[in-house]
Amino acid sequence: ADITRNLARLELRRGRLRAALAACRVADVRLDFGHVAVFRAIARRGNVAPELESELLEALLAKDRPGIGALSVPLDGPTRDALRTLPDLYGGPDVLDAAQRELPAYPEIAAVLGDLRALVQANGIAMSIDLADLRGYHYHSGVVFAAYCERLPSAIALGGRYDEVGKAFGRARPATGFSMDLREIARVAPRTERRGASLAPHAYDAALRSAVDALREKGEIVIVDLPGHEPARAELGCNRRLVRRGKKWEVEAL
Repeated sequence: ADITRNLARLELRRGRLRAALAACRVADVRLDFGHVAVFRAIARRGNVAPELESELLEALLAKDRPGIGALSVPLDGPTRDALRTLPDLYGGPDVLDAAQRELPAYPEIAAVLGDLRALVQANGIAMSIDLADLRGYHYHSGVVFAAYCERLPSAIALGGRYDEVGKAFGRARPATGFSMDLREIARVAPRTERRGASLAPHAYDAALRSAVDALREKGEIVIVDLPGHEPARAELGCNRRLVRRGKKWEVEAL
């Protein structure tokens, strides 16, 4: 049940990511999935000291195979072999089969591979697996993902699970999210002629939210008038505004 809920939450966030990329009209998107629990399980089962774990983490992030080989020399055979295998576990969904064959049969790793297989089956766009992708290792608690498009070498969006972060606020709880690099997206999104914009009031109103979404789906620019920004309204370039008439929100000229 916990795995199902966690996957559902990730699917929800991934759906929002895909919706955000679609709204930016970014094409040829590929998702790259990793999972920090694989390295974490190998390090814990192999009794890897914290200092050595940090050094191995840096080497794995850099895909430094000679460095990983040298650092893992004092470790036991299964741990050493698993660490040296991780950088090669990158590619399509068949990587999960290779990981099952080549990594230790720890229950934690089996659970990770099961989660990633479920994501592969539910995925509707191109994807790849990278089990040495450990960015945010001390922040993330499970699946991590990045979105790439063909015209850019760096990720345009990054995200993952961070269930343990809530401890700082009193209780750990399931959590997942992502960030988008708007500068990178602006480089690849289609250029459109700006025809002004509509100014929407800042209000928690379901009908207003629906009206804003409908306008944006049509390609209209809608800017929310945040409190405290009144002096900067002239800089927004808005020539229309959303006003409420009865139960409906309508657009009128400014």
